[in-house]
Amino acid sequence: MGYFNRQRIARAAVLVCGLLHFNSASAFDAAAPLQLGAQVRAAASAEPFGLAASPVSAGALHDKWSALNRKLDDERVQLALCDGDREGCVSDAALQFLAIVDTGRAREGRARLGEINRAINLSIRATSDLAQYGEMDVWSSPLATFAHGAGDCEDYAIAKFAALRLAGVPAEDLRIIIMRDIFHGEDHAVAAARLDGHWLMLDNRRMAMVEDAYVRNYRPLFVMDEIGLSKYVDQPLEARGPDRDGTPSPAASPIVQAGLITASN
Repeated sequence: MGYFNRQRIARAAVLVCGLLHFNSASAFDAAAPLQLGAQVRAAASAEPFGLAASPVSAGALHDKWSALNRKLDDERVQLALCDGDREGCVSDAALQFLAIVDTGRAREGRARLGEINRAINLSIRATSDLAQYGEMDVWSSPLATFAHGAGDCEDYAIAKFAALRLAGVPAEDLRIIIMRDIFHGEDHAVAAARLDGHWLMLDNRRMAMVEDAYVRNYRPLFVMDEIGLSKYVDQPLEARGPDRDGTPSPAASPIVQAGLITASN
């Protein structure tokens, strides 16, 4: 696909993801966002942005993620069967998805993440849930998204999350993050992957992956993984030194202050 087509996809994705609604995040709308200075790096941390997150065990967002996790488990079985017998696989969506996973498996490190990020960005047409399903905020499993060939930002994020896992990225190094776009007053979802102790954002709005310390004008709200859903605590972590084994502690860097998430591209 040519450069200008990719540009059109990126512009369309920006419009589509403005329609994403996370009712559980409404309590954060009036809260002050967080700021990461340009000189600050998000060193090895348990969660992206080096912030504490507390588990969420109930509510609409919890139920939505739990239901999706069950679908992901079901699809892993289907994908494993197709992976073992490509010629006998009757699902075009599964074969397309596995082809992307194959490109990731053939690479390592940042190249693996970048290959899958780019391939999924180019494989899904940016479309709102309202236009596609006639309702707001539908979270689709990867095979459903690839069967339709379209989705909005959480669908991109879910597909990347699943593809990276199948490509060999450990579960503890994968997240889906819900963030608040401060300037546009919209919620946005991205996949995140940890590489060498640093979290990279895999965003459908851009091909380049951006480290969490350099994410601009977004406030992280919720984070999800295979274990469950957590809510970012509305307080920065206190910076402290490395752990006994020499590994930087989650709060060793960055120093988080009130303000906007601002840094250079």
